[in-house]
Formats: sequence, C-alpha cells, structure tokens
Amino acid sequence: MTDFSTIYKLSLVAVIYLVQACSSSCPVLECWFVQEKAGRGGGLTAATSQEKSLLYIRTDTHRQTAESQTAPSDINPDRVYFVTDPAGTLCQPSLNPPKGSIEKPQCEINPFLPQPSTLKWVAPLTESALSPLYLQADWFSTSHQDFKKEMIISTITRAPPATKEHNVILSVTSKTLSVKSRLGEPVLLDCGFWVDPSSPLSGSGFAVEWRYQFRGDGRLVLAYDGKADRLADKQEEGATLDFEGLHTKGNASLILQEAKVHHSGMYICTVYLPYLVAQVAMELEIVEPPSLSIHPSPLPLMVPGKTLTVQCEASGFAPLPLELSWEFKGADGKSRPLGSGSVTGHRQAWDGTYSQSTRLELDTTTLDLGRGGEVSCVAVHPGGTQRASVTLNVIGFSTPSIEDSMAMVGVALVLYGLIKFVSWTFTGSGPDEADKQDKKDK
Repeated sequence: MTDFSTIYKLSLVAVIYLVQACSSSCPVLECWFVQEKAGRGGGLTAATSQEKSLLYIRTDTHRQTAESQTAPSDINPDRVYFVTDPAGTLCQPSLNPPKGSIEKPQCEINPFLPQPSTLKWVAPLTESALSPLYLQADWFSTSHQDFKKEMIISTITRAPPATKEHNVILSVTSKTLSVKSRLGEPVLLDCGFWVDPSSPLSGSGFAVEWRYQFRGDGRLVLAYDGKADRLADKQEEGATLDFEGLHTKGNASLILQEAKVHHSGMYICTVYLPYLVAQVAMELEIVEPPSLSIHPSPLPLMVPGKTLTVQCEASGFAPLPLELSWEFKGADGKSRPLGSGSVTGHRQAWDGTYSQSTRLELDTTTLDLGRGGEVSCVAVHPGGTQRASVTLNVIGFSTPSIEDSMAMVGVALVLYGLIKFVSWTFTGSGPDEADKQDKKDK
C-alpha cells in the first residue's frame, strides 16, 4: 500500500512538472526587421528595408533550449536574436498559433535610439542631462499583435554591443485592442507596463501619457508624472487612472467615467522611462442603437381609396450608418416588405448623436392591405436591429371575413329569436282574453 502511494505521488509530481513545463514554453517569433536606408537628400523621405528575422524568447538567461534550434535557411543568421523576458510578457499562448493556422501573429523590430524627452511631464526623468554608460548598447523596439487580434505588446530591448543577447527592459501591453461601449457607460481601456527591476533606469521614475486621435484630430487626454506624482494641467473631464495600481502593479489603464460620442477614436497609451519610450494603440467605438417612434400613433381608420401617410423617426443613434425600411404583417400572419419609403438626410444633435426619418404613403389602390394589419418600421444599425409597430385598420372592406360573417349570422339569429318571442307573446295573449270575455257574457 505504501509503495502504491509513493508511485501515485511521483506520478502526480511528474504530471504537474510536465504541465508547468508546457505552460512556461515561449514561442519562437517570426518578425520583420525594419530600418531606414540612407537618405537620398533633397528632403526626400528615406526608404526602408525589411528582412525576415527570428526571436527566440525565454524567461531565464540560463535556459539554452532556444539556442540549440537551427534557424530556417531563408533567414540571415545576423537576424536571429535571443530575447530574455523575465516577466514572460512575450510568452503569451496567443503569440504561438497552432500548427497549420492561417492567422499569424504580427511582429516588427526597429532599431531604437534612447534619448531624453522634451515633454514637460517627462523632462524631470532626465534632469541630470547625462547619458549613462548603460545606454551604450544596441537597443531595439518591438511591436507584437497576437493572431486573435486581441492583444498588442510593445517592448524596448537592450543588448551589449556586438551580441544578439537581448533583455526586455520595458514592455507595454494592452488586452483591449478594440472596445465597444454604449452611451453613458464607464469605459476601461487596458494598458499595463513592466520595467526590468535590474535595470539602472527602473528606479528613476516613469511617466504615462494618454492621447486621442481621430481623422487627423488629436488631443491630450491625460498625462501623469510618476516621479513627482503630479497630473498635467490639461486633462480631459471624466478621464482618470488607478493611481495606486499604477505604482504597485504598473496598471496604466485609462478610465472614462461616462462614454460620449466624441470619445470614439484611437487611444495611444505611452509609457516613459528615462531615455526610453514604448506605446500601444487601441480603438474605442461608441455604439448606440436608435430609438424609434411612429407618427401618428395610433393610426386613424383607413378608408379604401384614400392615402394615409406614416412617418418613422430614428433618433439618438451613433455611429452614423443606418438603414430604415417598412414592413406590413397582414391578418394572415404573413409579413412582406414595403420598401424604405422616403428617407430624409441625417441630423446631428448637441450630444453628437444622429437622427433620421422615413415617410411612407399607404394606398389601398396600389397596396394589398386587406382589412389591415401591423405596420412596422425597421432600423438596421451596428448597435442592433430595432423595430416599432402600429396597428392599421381598414374600414368598408368589400369582402367580409369569416369572423365578420359569423358575427352577422349571430346577430341575425338573435334578431330572429327576438321577433319570434315577441310574436309568440302577442299571439298567445289574444285567445286568452277572448275566452275571458265570453265567460263574462254568459
């Protein structure tokens, strides 16, 4: 019994070790190494070159498994790098798609030049104006997007001169690559960062900046000097950070207390260290479905041969694309389209939402409306399909329905019975009165 228990424990330990080993494995990332070629002068933009490259990721410098692998023949050995990421940020399973997968993660490497920033909320990080010897190395910036298109990672790596052994010094991550929100709801745009604690730059403070961009329009949403624990003077109303989580966990997520239409657009989370900067971008879309109303409501009785005009108003929706149409559901329960009617142009309200209307003319001479039914206005919008309905009654319809016929028969039977009862009453009382008079005369 003891031997069985020992074997069971050893097997359990082996399984746990295997699971941990599999879960801790890091992917080999295929990337494009992009750098500028020498400029041609004359104010022309320098051309860029692209080369295939490989990143062997590991969480421990002493792990040698990656180095033992052979790079593909179509990749220059000079473009094979070994990256140590103690935080394991680049070891996400979504960066390592299953074999045969069509979707691939995106990866790009660029040479990076450390330099001080001139922004007033970042400048205090490099007040000494002295570049430490630590900066004399090969620096790269990398950008990664997982194959699910749900996560984006930006890193700054450092390698001693003439080596390909890189260490991640700064990484910035977002798990909200694309966010949708309804009007008035709170919004969380995820952004987190990690700094190598062994780097001399880690204890010199940090700064965080959130910017907004949309169709060429940009603005500062929020900026925070982590060294002085101070927000920039210019800050968008309703935008804030979790300052405790920012300092303890590197949680730089932006919180918008109430979503508004003008919040739709691209947001850029930038994290600064002395001489270093990394950023991630994400998209926020405010989607609000329309509210529908039909006028007049209820509809007046419709007379055959006459035209009845119905209008449907869609209001309070965002973004702009909207499809309006009409449907009719007859007494038989079958629905059929009535077209889009006469659709007006859109109008924008003070809060940025839109409104639009459509008008439909109901004519019994051209439309088979029968005895009436249900008229519906349908609005198809990215926020969902909305529907509003009213009842239409047509009077003077030439062919009575089964229900009308049965009702008429019932009324006829009641009238017939009433007539018979009255006739029987008067007919029955006549002989009785005559008999009484005869007996009196006798």
